[in-house]
Amino acid sequence: MSVLFIASLGLTELFIGLFIILIPLTLVFWIIAIVDLVQRQFQDQTNKIVWALVVLIFPFLGSILYFLIGRKGGVKR
Repeated sequence: MSVLFIASLGLTELFIGLFIILIPLTLVFWIIAIVDLVQRQFQDQTNKIVWALVVLIFPFLGSILYFLIGRKGGVKR
């Protein structure tokens, strides 16, 4: 039944559904990245500032990059 329902949706409905799912997910992921960034101690404060700018300017992609690359540079307090 659910497959038939998804198949009957138009492109607009699918995009709206994706946005309803992705926007809150992005917001939660972004907040977790900011909290983690604030709690970490970096050797060089410049790295922390650069990561903060990346996460704030590009919320979704910046958060993913921070968790994949940036967390390795800091130590959790």
